[in-house]
Amino acid sequence: MHKISIYGASGHAKVVLDCIRSNSNFTLGYLFDDNPAVKELQGIALSTASQKKIEAYPLVITIGNNKIRKKIADQLQSVIAPPIIHQSAVISTTSRLGDGSVVMPGVILNADAQIGSHCILNSGAVIEHDCKLANYVHISPKAALAGNVRVGEGTQIGIGAQVIQGITIGKWCTIGAGAVIIKDVPDGATVVGNPGRIIK
Repeated sequence: MHKISIYGASGHAKVVLDCIRSNSNFTLGYLFDDNPAVKELQGIALSTASQKKIEAYPLVITIGNNKIRKKIADQLQSVIAPPIIHQSAVISTTSRLGDGSVVMPGVILNADAQIGSHCILNSGAVIEHDCKLANYVHISPKAALAGNVRVGEGTQIGIGAQVIQGITIGKWCTIGAGAVIIKDVPDGATVVGNPGRIIK
């Protein structure tokens, strides 16, 4: 059994902790957070983030904000954990997951999908065959990507959003909750509605 530390004691961390607990290969190492006001999470006391403790076990960065997660990951790349996958997720044997990524309960990841590092596949998300997600992407609960979708670095796909097959979504985009994406999306765009329209 391998110990995994968590960096970031947030609500997101609670779900990642459940993923660790659901997996017989992993157990919790240390729990860290930069906020001095935070003392514990679900009864687990926070540890002081000394260099020795940070390097003791591989860690997963449990911060939902993609930009902040990237900033911390850039400082801690040498100690990043392998992907953490909840036991209820359905993961194709031909898919690939980058280090530091987390897969929540009920996710479906289909054939030949490629997921970058430090991605979040949130509860009930569906990532179909041949999708390619760059690093730091967050797919929110119940969002669905049809086959051959490309998603650029740092983009967030909102809760319940749907993306039709073959679409390319650029870097650091925000796709609103429930949006239906039927056209390619350029870098940095914010898209809402059905059909999706760029508002920013």
